[in-house]
Amino acid sequence: MERRTFVKSALVLLSSTALAAPTLAAGPISWWYETATPEQQGVISRNIIERFNAAHPDNTLSIDYRGAQLDNQMRVALLSGSGPDIVYTAGPSYVAPMAQAGQLLPLDSYAEQFGWYDRVLPVFIEMGKYDGQLFALPKTYETLGLYYNATMFEEHGWTPPTTIAELETVADAMLAEDIVPFSSGNALWRPTNEHYVTLAINAIAGPDNVYKALKGEIPWTSEPFVAAITKLNEWWAKGYFGPNYFSLNGEQQVAELAGGRAGMMPSGTWQFQHINTYFPPANAEAGFIGFPSVEGEPVFPLGVGSTFSIAATSQNPDGAAAAIDFIFSDETYGLMNTEWQGEWNTPLSDLSGVTLGEDVLPLYTEAMQTLAQSVAQDEYGYTTWTFLPPATVSFVVSGIEEVWLGRTTVEQYLQQWDATFQQELAEGKVPAIPAR
Repeated sequence: MERRTFVKSALVLLSSTALAAPTLAAGPISWWYETATPEQQGVISRNIIERFNAAHPDNTLSIDYRGAQLDNQMRVALLSGSGPDIVYTAGPSYVAPMAQAGQLLPLDSYAEQFGWYDRVLPVFIEMGKYDGQLFALPKTYETLGLYYNATMFEEHGWTPPTTIAELETVADAMLAEDIVPFSSGNALWRPTNEHYVTLAINAIAGPDNVYKALKGEIPWTSEPFVAAITKLNEWWAKGYFGPNYFSLNGEQQVAELAGGRAGMMPSGTWQFQHINTYFPPANAEAGFIGFPSVEGEPVFPLGVGSTFSIAATSQNPDGAAAAIDFIFSDETYGLMNTEWQGEWNTPLSDLSGVTLGEDVLPLYTEAMQTLAQSVAQDEYGYTTWTFLPPATVSFVVSGIEEVWLGRTTVEQYLQQWDATFQQELAEGKVPAIPAR
């Protein structure tokens, strides 16, 4: 395949460091992974497993797909001292409790050995720390934004919104045309709920207030958060999320947007993997922008969808570290992001050595460069699943449905949110929050 260079952003932080491959102890390396389709499993196999094993004939990296039960099975395995060498979690909020329990191996010596401090964006190094030690590296970093049907917008003379007021104006115009404003749904992944909570608190309360709350400086019951969740609830009541929220899954959301049944889709960069599947057959073009805000500046909440760690009981920690390092190479980045956009955006600090296939959407590369820029300038927001501790995240997900369905008030929701968070903050379970 002809390949093109992924142009280096002017704001990348550090250049990569070439390192000689260390000698590894022989032995198997096990890795448990989440859900992946047969096609996606093939992408991982040929671009990671087979290439690593060919380069390290004395080590055998194997992957076991555990599906939706991965998190529960991982907890049980680590508690019993068994499980895989490579610990794959759903995000930093899972790392702190595991590190606190002594289930993870500190990675500082490997970070020095492999040069991760230079090759990985510094903010993600900080996010992977607990009590001053490094315990995790993110597999991918992501953001939430606003996808829209650009073809529909052009036909109706609509302009992509930059403020909350403009967003509501366009959404109301869509309702008048019997178009669902927000293609959305949580049929296969209930935590989709927190995507919209994340957008509301960052776009309306603002990242600075979210940061203060995460640091315990202001409560989650503060007025900015009341305003944010009240507005989110208003959008639900007005019908912005459509009539089929509880029956649509993520891929179906893209199909609804491409087919013109919905006009916008507040969602994450992981959805880029579905754009080419649905938009060309519908003769439609997709657009993607930062989510509108009260202030008019686009909001890019920073998220880590999953992390890599090494089990404290690993029989081959050197091999596991080498496998993680292999995943964080320029070549692996290029291969994985060519075939599977949005899920393998490893936070390399320098992308000048990366090449992507010619069929990769320019919209995707532009979005990733914009996200890298916002991270470099400390202008990012905060996703709930990355920066909140686990029990708080669980309540955020379930509790917002109670608000939407009229079973509890915004104030009661935020009171329970704050109470749960304060308890976990006192217990040391809040993930590392890099200074702004």
